[in-house]
Amino acid sequence: MSDTQQFCTFYLDGHFFGVPVGDVQEVIRFQEMTAVPLVSDSIRGLINLRGQIVTAIDLRRCLGMAERVDGALPMNVVVRTDDGAVSLLVDEIGDVLEAEKDVFELPPGTLTGPVHSMIRGVYKLAGQLLLELDFARAIAASEMAQEVSLAKA
Repeated sequence: MSDTQQFCTFYLDGHFFGVPVGDVQEVIRFQEMTAVPLVSDSIRGLINLRGQIVTAIDLRRCLGMAERVDGALPMNVVVRTDDGAVSLLVDEIGDVLEAEKDVFELPPGTLTGPVHSMIRGVYKLAGQLLLELDFARAIAASEMAQEVSLAKA
């Protein structure tokens, strides 16, 4: 059994995040999105990925971060789920890196709000912290917000 984990890394509002490489379908530049009416704020729209319709979720909104600066286009980290591909909109793509499992720690108890449930843990790397995103929970939170917004409509 390997003592390392490979991550596809990205940045959101200056923070360094990663998702397991095995869950990533592909990483692509900004794609034009079609807005969808009556959806939660975290769902930015739909993209056409070579004939496949993919929901684009803005991780900044899921995590309660400030909006992107006007004119800054997000990048897409397309992940595989049981229900098909989903695009996670991020600020900037990092590298694929390996992290030793012995530098992993659970999120601190002081981390509160929706972010706490979306962060699996933290890897202490040389000079920075890698936040492992539980993208399934981020997607589920978007879907839950969607159900709430539909109930209000």
